Amino acid sequence: MLFIKKLFLGQADDSVHAQFVRFGKGIFENKAVYSAAKSGQIKINGTFELANDFVKFAAANSKKMNVKGIIMAREDLGLGESKEKKGLFYFDVDKEIGSEELLKIGEKAYAMLLDCEAEGISIKMKKKIPRPKAQIGDKLPKIDDKFCVMFLPQGLWSKAKDEFLFGLPEGKKYKLSHSYTISEIILPKGEKDFEKMRLLAKKKGTIKRIALVDGKEIVQEKEFLV
Repeated sequence: MLFIKKLFLGQADDSVHAQFVRFGKGIFENKAVYSAAKSGQIKINGTFELANDFVKFAAANSKKMNVKGIIMAREDLGLGESKEKKGLFYFDVDKEIGSEELLKIGEKAYAMLLDCEAEGISIKMKKKIPRPKAQIGDKLPKIDDKFCVMFLPQGLWSKAKDEFLFGLPEGKKYKLSHSYTISEIILPKGEKDFEKMRLLAKKKGTIKRIALVDGKEIVQEKEFLV
């Protein structure tokens, strides 16, 4: 399930928590930006935050996938040789993987930067996570909302809409962006290791979802603790 949807449903888990590890207190705008359109094929493109969810959605709707790219994780996933950098294992993959296996990998992966091909499904994405850019005054930092691009057959529209466009009316063109307001950081009790504190600290705040459906704006907000 899309991590944004989990937040709004109050079903945040470890994969959602991982999305917020790098954030401190403050307001963070223009996050998890993506667009969707249906004309012939369904096309959904978005920023790097959507990479894992794109791969998981494709895997959940296919039997097997040809994947090529990089999988990053905080533990050895047994995918062959790896490189370790700043506490992350990097695995180069280029093979066919059964969807169940890929979904299991996705539960442990920090990032799956993969090109994927399956029956009627195609995903292309960049292979390097962009560095965070600071906001200067009122000017929002530039984002790459085509970091990952997914094409789906029309037969998957109902599932894609329920996953990525949940709670929105039927339309032809969608654009969504999110802002996070983090008001409190809750550190784990009894932990003294700085890195573990950073990874385990919970964030409390509000997420705002700004959606344009055929040009009409719809705004929703939800408090979270993750």
